[in-house]
Amino acid sequence: MREIRLFIDGEFRDAADGATYESINPANREAIATVAEGGAEDVRLACEAAQRAYEGEWGAMTSADRSVVLARAADNIEARAEEFAQLEMLDVGKPITEARAIDVPAAVNFLRWYASVTDAAVGETIAIQSPEQVDFSLWEPFGVVGGIAPWNFPLFLGMLKMGPALACGNSIVFKPASITPMSTSIVCECFADAGLPAGALNVITGPGRVVGEALVTDPHVQMVSFTGSTAVGRRIIELSARNITNVSMELGGKSPNIIFEDADFDQAVAGAVFGLLLNNGQNCIAGTRLLVQRSIYDEICAAAAEKLDALVVGDPAKPETQLGAIVSEEQFEKVTGYIRWGEEAGATIAAGGTVPDDPELAGGWFVRPTLLTGATNAMSVSCEEVFGPVLVAIPFEDEAEAVAIANDTPYGLGSGVFTTDADRARRMVRALQSGTVYVNTYNQVNPQSPFPGWKQSGTGVERGMRGLFTYMRYKNVIQDISGEPIGWF
Repeated sequence: MREIRLFIDGEFRDAADGATYESINPANREAIATVAEGGAEDVRLACEAAQRAYEGEWGAMTSADRSVVLARAADNIEARAEEFAQLEMLDVGKPITEARAIDVPAAVNFLRWYASVTDAAVGETIAIQSPEQVDFSLWEPFGVVGGIAPWNFPLFLGMLKMGPALACGNSIVFKPASITPMSTSIVCECFADAGLPAGALNVITGPGRVVGEALVTDPHVQMVSFTGSTAVGRRIIELSARNITNVSMELGGKSPNIIFEDADFDQAVAGAVFGLLLNNGQNCIAGTRLLVQRSIYDEICAAAAEKLDALVVGDPAKPETQLGAIVSEEQFEKVTGYIRWGEEAGATIAAGGTVPDDPELAGGWFVRPTLLTGATNAMSVSCEEVFGPVLVAIPFEDEAEAVAIANDTPYGLGSGVFTTDADRARRMVRALQSGTVYVNTYNQVNPQSPFPGWKQSGTGVERGMRGLFTYMRYKNVIQDISGEPIGWF
């Protein structure tokens, strides 16, 4: 059992009212940590500490000094890579091999990139008509930023909030998901040991309806960056109206992964499986709608089903495990419910659809990766975000129908296209209504690559230079250089 405490003004603390809750390992339902349950008073104290840091030592640092701190923090995280991988496995239920190969290296890679772009806030000189004045722009930090992350990639998505906020000179009050709080505590140690001034990073654990809402509405908070469900994002946008707080939203998805008859068969099947199953399908951009041209529909579905059935679902700590547990009982019930509703609506379970029969897994929340064939886009399992290892296969006749089905969704986060026809690929890229389009690949993540959300999948941009500038505000300056009085009074 670990003890996870709040981190406010450079110190680990209990919640103001002393409240705690237990964090549960989804692989065996055993308690793994006692966690401080923060409240509105804790948020207030954290925001005040963040404001002091911004107005004090942290805000006075040069971009070069900030770069050094962030780079050292990345080194510290890398030095404790195995510890972080173990915490991600215990908290989320993901295989230790995935945490080691993807989660921790990605977090380090992104933080190092943010450390390299702390001086990116370059303004511009603007040409105006008057020779007696100059016009130029500046990019400046907001001040105090609120960051709220989900439970699927706690360490990595934490870096996607802390990294850009701190790189731009903001201070941040960060709320991890209440059910996956453990890695964030160690992150605080890594930043503190790197020389980050007290108050520049604060972490409050606890329920979103209390901690999240207090954070969004705190008057010190000038910008909120949120990653999570569309429903919660909508609530945050409503709350942000109280103080006209800037928001950046990376929300849900129901991404189409489209396979044409001219696609490389093996590449397409591998893309269908990997496009779904990163983090056991608990991934906002997962390609959960497999759209397959009818002429190859049966063949693709049979090959995908064979791959899914061959995957090893098991104890996340074992090196042979390829898929671990679903993160919580609530999520397990949601995933299994959608499988049941899909079958009731007329789809056929071609792979998975059940819990594993291994008695060693009976204590955890495990689901075999599932393929539903004969699906239509009108089924709830096809049009609503499941956030689990559930793939629906929908046939289409031609390019026009593929586009119509793909775009028939309120979401617009990602999409995939598998084809060997370069002209078709270009047409599909232009026609698909999503912020990211993968062509003959899927689930590729780079710090330099922007990640916008379209429609109900979000507002603004995360990652890349576009995403970095989300954490700064724009100022224009008009300066007289003539020395002459102005006006006509």
